[in-house]
Amino acid sequence: MLAAATSAAVLGIEAVDITVEVHVANGLPQWTLVGLAATAVKESRDRVSAAIVNSGFAVPPRRITVSLSPGDLPKAGTAFDLPIALGVLAASGQLDPERLRGLRVVGELGLDGCLRPVRGVLAVARRAVACGDILVIPPQNAAEAACVRGVRALTPHTLAELVQQLRETNHALQPQSSQTLSELLAANACVPRDRHGAATIPHTHPDEPDMSDVVGQDLALRALEIAAAGGHNVLLVGPPGAGKTMLARRLPGILPPLHDDEALEVLAVHSVAGLLGAGPARPQRPFRAPHHSVSAAGLVGGGSVPRPGEVSLAHLGVLFLDELSLFPRHVLETLRQPLEDGHVTLARAAMSLRFPARFMLVAATNPCPCGYAGDPERTCTCATAELDRHRARLSGPLADRIDLHVQVRRVPPASLDALAPGTRSSELAERIVAAREQQRVRYTRTNRESAAMPPNTNACVASRLLLATALLDRGARSMLVTAAERFRLSARGYHRVLRVARTIADLDQVESVAGDHVAEALRYRPAASESSPTTRKAAVP
Repeated sequence: MLAAATSAAVLGIEAVDITVEVHVANGLPQWTLVGLAATAVKESRDRVSAAIVNSGFAVPPRRITVSLSPGDLPKAGTAFDLPIALGVLAASGQLDPERLRGLRVVGELGLDGCLRPVRGVLAVARRAVACGDILVIPPQNAAEAACVRGVRALTPHTLAELVQQLRETNHALQPQSSQTLSELLAANACVPRDRHGAATIPHTHPDEPDMSDVVGQDLALRALEIAAAGGHNVLLVGPPGAGKTMLARRLPGILPPLHDDEALEVLAVHSVAGLLGAGPARPQRPFRAPHHSVSAAGLVGGGSVPRPGEVSLAHLGVLFLDELSLFPRHVLETLRQPLEDGHVTLARAAMSLRFPARFMLVAATNPCPCGYAGDPERTCTCATAELDRHRARLSGPLADRIDLHVQVRRVPPASLDALAPGTRSSELAERIVAAREQQRVRYTRTNRESAAMPPNTNACVASRLLLATALLDRGARSMLVTAAERFRLSARGYHRVLRVARTIADLDQVESVAGDHVAEALRYRPAASESSPTTRKAAVP
């Protein structure tokens, strides 16, 4: 007898249809599983057999063939346990095969028949809604699936409970009440709304570090405000203990909150990576800080069946690379493509997958191995060879993709208590939200002919839109051209300065970019003639 159940495999952050076909025929007892199954999938026959028996059913003592179609698509993970078990029960006459129509089933089985959570349920839920299917998932994945508008789901705790529901009348398969992401969060907390009435996600908790903790670093604070307002990349250079890490870890607290569509993108990546818990999802701007020993695959993603790396886990958030000079150069060079394109494409012989990776890069480094090059009070003890190795870590092309190069000076200990507390994160966030809203309106109005919504921050928007909306006055344009020639800026560097100047103008809530805005943007640009991006001083026109 033949039975089939519909499931799904997650490739990248999208789900594709998988048909699980089970054929039970006369012959010696044997399991055969075909369809480019990975080891975890092949081991499912042992889990499924034990789960069926311990749930009160029988494994037919005959030849069982399981096919995962399409057969040329690699299958990995444990999500096929549940559809295989239902297929075996239906093919052996213990369940009506018609009861499997219209279902999309994923889930891992324990040996006792309980359902266990799997990765990528949010992508599968999206596919189920698109196809009009009812989703069958473990209860631990229910909150994740509920984030998809219009989802209909069954969340049994055990295989026996699911079979009982399927055997009963069709009322068990009626749509359950689905929730949008905002409704799901509103059940547990008050969700603020923006000026358009759209629900947003709370991004600050009382116990989070605040920018007011930082004293004596006005230049660095201003640079982070500009970076947050326009989505720009930042390099913090300074001696040990100057406050570089402290500044970076407070950056997420001033970023605008995620909207529903953005939150779903973040959840989709973290769902594929298996980082979502069983409780209601509360997505915030991600903050990822990998150790300097991270591999290239760990940073940008990889594996035989590719998984997202740190750049994708930081999508729409912050990727913080502390002690930048300790990262291997070949690992840092892998950042060039995602910084430019906003996504990572991982090519394998059997497939090519694309993960989103539009993040803010914040890097921190000492000016030299000992940390005191250029310090007015301490002498650098590094040899020339050590300095050369230190400088070689960050290549020119990668440094050119960093918009703001900031010198973080050491604050004298006697001044730490004398200085007044800095600006609170909430105050900075208000200005940043206003600047981001100005950018969103500008680029949405300019790009109405596009069906897809483009990135709407100054750092990420297409150059065509930037040039059309920069609105430089005559003095600003003359200053920018003169500075580009004097400091030998590349075409990318020229546009990076223009993007930063446009962000500064947005913070001032003005339409045109003036000379003061360009001058401040150039202040954060390293001089091209100096030998090392980690030891350059800010160039002021």
